Amino acid sequence: MAGGSLVGADGIAAVGAPPAAAGSPAMAGGPRPESSGHTAADAPARPAECVRRVVDGAPAARRRKVLVLAALTVLVAASFLFSLTLGRYDMDFGQVLALVAAPFSGAADASAADANVFLTIRLPRVLAALVVGAALSGAGCAFQGIFKNPMVSPDLLGASAGACFGAALGILLSFGSVGVEAAAFVAGVAAVLVSYGLSSVIGRRMGGVLVLVLSGLVVGNLFQAFTSAVKFLADPNSQLPEITFWLMGGLSSVREGDLVGLLAAFAVGTVGIMVLRWRLNVMALGDEEALSLGVNVKRTRLAVISCATLLTSASVAVAGMVGWVGLIVPHLARFLVGSDHRALVPASMLLGGAFLMLVDDVCRSVYTTEIPLSILTAILGAPLFVYLVCRQRRTL
Repeated sequence: MAGGSLVGADGIAAVGAPPAAAGSPAMAGGPRPESSGHTAADAPARPAECVRRVVDGAPAARRRKVLVLAALTVLVAASFLFSLTLGRYDMDFGQVLALVAAPFSGAADASAADANVFLTIRLPRVLAALVVGAALSGAGCAFQGIFKNPMVSPDLLGASAGACFGAALGILLSFGSVGVEAAAFVAGVAAVLVSYGLSSVIGRRMGGVLVLVLSGLVVGNLFQAFTSAVKFLADPNSQLPEITFWLMGGLSSVREGDLVGLLAAFAVGTVGIMVLRWRLNVMALGDEEALSLGVNVKRTRLAVISCATLLTSASVAVAGMVGWVGLIVPHLARFLVGSDHRALVPASMLLGGAFLMLVDDVCRSVYTTEIPLSILTAILGAPLFVYLVCRQRRTL
């Protein structure tokens, strides 16, 4: 469209010259009135200011986003405390609060058994569920923004497939729990590096994003084949069951030592995406428009992919394969706060953390043995995704 403002459904606009008013000399084809000079109000706004003004929206919309983020924060806190009370070893809210406050107050009212269960098993597990859910949701939101496609998930470029291969190989070679997590993380990052390098080599004369996506699909399937080969070579009595259960995802084996690497990767990846999230709004206009507004598209895409890969690989290394979280949660957050990534990214991470904590509560409470995370996330995610797609189709 030449001239005027092109405003999308997600609140992002490509702003051009303002249209002539009906009945004006310019519209009627007559001579334009002469002006002795231009005032500051007549001067066209800079493109970046126009985009920022349209994305910001009305004050009421901004207040609504702040209220939604505050409500999600309360939801995360409530889910965290509630999750700490659930488990085979019963604890009420009073015990949980006393154990949480004990390091700060110096009180020693709780028994040694309560403190041992809480500090070595329950607290690391719930904290890992919070961080993994937030990491996968934030990575999915970033990928959907950078590729301008709501069907994108964090494993698009092969990070999850690579991490699964690394973990399976670590189990086959008897690396131990720390070695398995390290191998999974390294292999996940390596898979994305291979995808990006492959797209850089073969995509110079084609669309960069399309070739990157296709390279990710190829590399992902290749690492899935490697994982199948490792399962074929594994001992069917010991190693193969361990690999199978690891691939189904779960947090039952998480201890406090596993949180160090996870929290470090989460901090780095989250800070990077939060810093770059406003650029996702500009890149949603398209590469040419983003370049005209001063955004280095190639560097921004590489930085976002790096941060999202860090979050995904660290999450899969600790929790195994946990599907649907990075695909579904950003859609739910988009219904709450819209498509402005400045609010969408934190909303997705808060909602994803609460979602996975509650799913893990069901997994460890509904049956005598724990249900793998990927089973329940798929059962909940598939119909919810169909509903969201149908609802979005009705609004078009």
